[in-house]
Amino acid sequence: MSEYQYYEFLAIDRPLTTEETAALRRLSTRAHITPVSFTNVYHWGDLKCSPRRLMELYFDAHVYIAYWMTAVFMVRLPLEALSEETAKAMTVPGMLDIKPTKTHWIITWSLEESDNYDRFGMDDGRGWMTGLVPVRDELLRGDLRSLYIGWLAAVAGKMMDDDEMEPLSVSGLANLTAAQQALAEFLEVDPDLLAGAGMGNPSVPKAEISPYEMDKWIDALPRDETNSILKQLLEGKGQQAERSIKNRFTSWRRGLQTGDTAASRRTVGELRQNAEKARLIRLEKQKRDRKQREIERREKRKAYLKTLSSDFPKAWASAQELVERGSGRGYDEACRTLVDISEAHALLGSPERFKEELKTFMARHLRRKSLIQRLIKVGIWKNE
Repeated sequence: MSEYQYYEFLAIDRPLTTEETAALRRLSTRAHITPVSFTNVYHWGDLKCSPRRLMELYFDAHVYIAYWMTAVFMVRLPLEALSEETAKAMTVPGMLDIKPTKTHWIITWSLEESDNYDRFGMDDGRGWMTGLVPVRDELLRGDLRSLYIGWLAAVAGKMMDDDEMEPLSVSGLANLTAAQQALAEFLEVDPDLLAGAGMGNPSVPKAEISPYEMDKWIDALPRDETNSILKQLLEGKGQQAERSIKNRFTSWRRGLQTGDTAASRRTVGELRQNAEKARLIRLEKQKRDRKQREIERREKRKAYLKTLSSDFPKAWASAQELVERGSGRGYDEACRTLVDISEAHALLGSPERFKEELKTFMARHLRRKSLIQRLIKVGIWKNE
């Protein structure tokens, strides 16, 4: 495999300025750069700036894929979107890093040692951003399941002892969003471990917002923050103003809510036991599904054979036409047709009649050794 690195960055909260776009162009003459994105593929060389630095300066999301089986996803969040306690609790160095700048958190999910050679032989990085980037909005709304998935990846990597505890009790693990499922796939989290984490896990409470809460928050909003939001609106930055005010409100509401107690948290050992239960449930379901598919296949086959048996002369004529082609493909198709006729007779309880009709049919084809070999192989003809 030749060297391959894929870099993609996305600006969400605000577009890049002309000066920022020019600065990025100086980093790479080959990159595809727009007012909201930077994408480049390297088959030799490397990016002339650290991804974290680009996130600090310009971007809100980043995806990286390398041919040596490394995958990285980053998001940038305003500091008010995440508490220091949560950041410290969820961090797993090298796998889930949550580090602050003066104004933001930069969260990094990393897969460093994949064994999935097939994936990285095919995965060129394109498409992941679309599936993963909604994770950022979910975090802004206070949904911490993506952080839990990053922590769970460390459990899957056997980096933790059985007596270690979950960092936080996070609801809704049995019903992940599409973006969270994509993140688990991106990080190659064991599906059984993920299903086990969802066992007995409470559902996400409905985020109903009362007019009283909104009025209370608006009344307490400092004048400088109100002025800042109004200024953004007047400057035509409506989307940025909306995102900013929603972030502030969500952070305020989260501060009012009582989190789960430590007593509700589970040990890594319990999660691994749940993973084994999930594995057995999955295998049993696969067994049932295979059985159901086989039943459906047999019913479909039975219906087909009944239809064929309604006009045996037509089926024999079809087999005759296929044999007369004199080709290997023709013999293969003729053999399948003769097997169908045999099974249709067996279904009707007339296997002896088939044997007699086959003798009559084959009387004209006894020199076709390739055909005879095929019929012997499927068990409907014997050399005498």
